[in-house]
Amino acid sequence: MASLRLFLCFFLFTASSVNIVCSRSLQKDHIALFVFGDSVYDPGNNNYIDTIARANYYPYGETFFKYPTGRFSDGRLIPDFIAEYANLPLIPPYLQPGNHEFTTGVNFASAGAGALSETNQGFVIDLKTQLSYFKKVAKQLRQELGDAEAMAFLSKAVYLINVGSNDYVLPFTSNSTVFQYFSKQQYVGMVIGNLTETIKEIHKEGGRKFGFRNFGSMGCIPLLKALVPGNTTGSCLEQVNELAKLHNAALTEALEEMEIKLVQFKYSMHHLNIYLSELTKNPGRFGFKEVNKACCGSGPYRGISSCGGRRGVTEYELCSDPTQYFYFDSSHASEKANKQIAQLMWSGPPNITGPYNLKAFFQP
Repeated sequence: MASLRLFLCFFLFTASSVNIVCSRSLQKDHIALFVFGDSVYDPGNNNYIDTIARANYYPYGETFFKYPTGRFSDGRLIPDFIAEYANLPLIPPYLQPGNHEFTTGVNFASAGAGALSETNQGFVIDLKTQLSYFKKVAKQLRQELGDAEAMAFLSKAVYLINVGSNDYVLPFTSNSTVFQYFSKQQYVGMVIGNLTETIKEIHKEGGRKFGFRNFGSMGCIPLLKALVPGNTTGSCLEQVNELAKLHNAALTEALEEMEIKLVQFKYSMHHLNIYLSELTKNPGRFGFKEVNKACCGSGPYRGISSCGGRRGVTEYELCSDPTQYFYFDSSHASEKANKQIAQLMWSGPPNITGPYNLKAFFQP
């Protein structure tokens, strides 16, 4: 019977151009990684959509890959390191052609995406669409593995989510009038509401273990420092910092509530704000010489998003050693910074990653 099923699977595979994986059993300790979010986590999904929010050109990718992959960094991103620590391969972009095998997980993140569908609408894969893609994957897994094994697989998997920063930054980098109609608290409530609904939908499909980062002082990224008129002292855009603090408090409250109400719901929360606060006070302790200015870009603090010369401004500056910089471009971390953050998310102490670290989620 087993040999007959193997023959039928092989026949179906060779008789069509579609990768169909017939029902099979996975190892009991197998744990996959699913990723949702924005450019902090996007490994190249935006390469396959019509958008200017891409990083598939030099000098992106120069440090590790030696070629541009679509990652907004000189090398690897946080999910790449988490996958490595979990003994998984690099988690591929969902939209990558020919990517039909999801038993190690898949990455849905899209640079520029927000929790709100209106954020960069038409140029990104928003969170709602990312969720719809995940539901398609879950359906395929049920067809391949059977309902019971697919549910077991999805419940063991880890779900990394990082979204919201674009929702908070965009109103200050565009001619938005959103805060004429909503208070900061109301606006944060909408972002958290969409994020919470997404988490609940993933939970319905089987998701149980979730990893998050809160926000540091987003108003202090080079992009926003460059917007402060006459900024020669490194001043931050405090309105965005205020939104980040409101977001952090609301996210913590929402996660604690879901931990009570959702069956077997567990979460890891990396307190990025603590890490960045300590980094800013003592960059040398973390191995950085420059934490205010980007490695690649132009203008004040290299905060103009011109890295690579493909977004309207062709001239840009590029540092000689990205490992000395926390920021690779105007709003994205260097590979070295991503690795430090990933290490803390993976095995940091409870005050940094509580109530769980990600390593605990990958242990059988």
